Amino acid sequence: MARFILFIDQGTTSSRALLFDKDGAAVAKEQLALKQHYPQPGWAEHDPEEILNAVVQCCQTAMTLGGASAADIAAIGITNQRETTVAWDRNTGEPFHKAIVWLDTRTSETVGKLCKGQGGKDRFRAKTGLPISTYFSAVKMKWLIDNVQEVKKAVDAKTCMFGTIESWLIYNLTGGRNGGLHITDISNASRYMLMNIAEGKWDPAICKELGIPMECLPTIKSNAEVYGTVKGFGKLDGICIAGSLGDQHAALLGQGCIETGSSKNTYGTGCFMLLNTGEKAVPSAS
Repeated sequence: MARFILFIDQGTTSSRALLFDKDGAAVAKEQLALKQHYPQPGWAEHDPEEILNAVVQCCQTAMTLGGASAADIAAIGITNQRETTVAWDRNTGEPFHKAIVWLDTRTSETVGKLCKGQGGKDRFRAKTGLPISTYFSAVKMKWLIDNVQEVKKAVDAKTCMFGTIESWLIYNLTGGRNGGLHITDISNASRYMLMNIAEGKWDPAICKELGIPMECLPTIKSNAEVYGTVKGFGKLDGICIAGSLGDQHAALLGQGCIETGSSKNTYGTGCFMLLNTGEKAVPSAS
């Protein structure tokens, strides 16, 4: 009978795995630092392969420390740095470029051009809830298409897969090029600047305007459902992946902010305040 839940926390500066028992107590953990790449001022990148390898190593070590086998683990849950964007090849499973990190500002020129259109920085806000900013995944994808020849060729050939970090991890953990799932969860999808937040779906008009084919995007799933099982990673094989949530959304829940009007402020690589608006979306005034 399963005794544990295995939790993956892939952050901006490190990757962690924690093993929790049925009472919610952490019985084992492992953490590895993530190398930061700064090829130019204002640019920040991560190696997607390093992220995957570190996550797998952390999971396997936590299981060893906790004396757990795959049969002892009910499910894997994932939380991740949001917005950080990966582009990889549908045929080989290999990334075309290092991941562009959420705090990267190389897309400033792209953002400036988009803001000159009708509606300015708020031209997509009515649908996405977000202003145009270097922060969000859509402009990172557009930059990759416009500036990385391999990505542009793959997009034209319909062999490019885009995703944020949870998408990259779930794809690889469930088989990679051999049937791996290309999915995201709705909390991470809400940070792409491509999702209609009222419908929970990619917006065709915005995708077309930014030149991002919808077939390159992951399928949007809920935060809690069985997505698939781990394949090809030794002692992790057979464990189901059944939860995914962007890190700041996860922190809001973790801090117990389940009532309308409750909020949290957490301090890590950045300072992030989130507020539970309840079942009704409340547009930001800023």
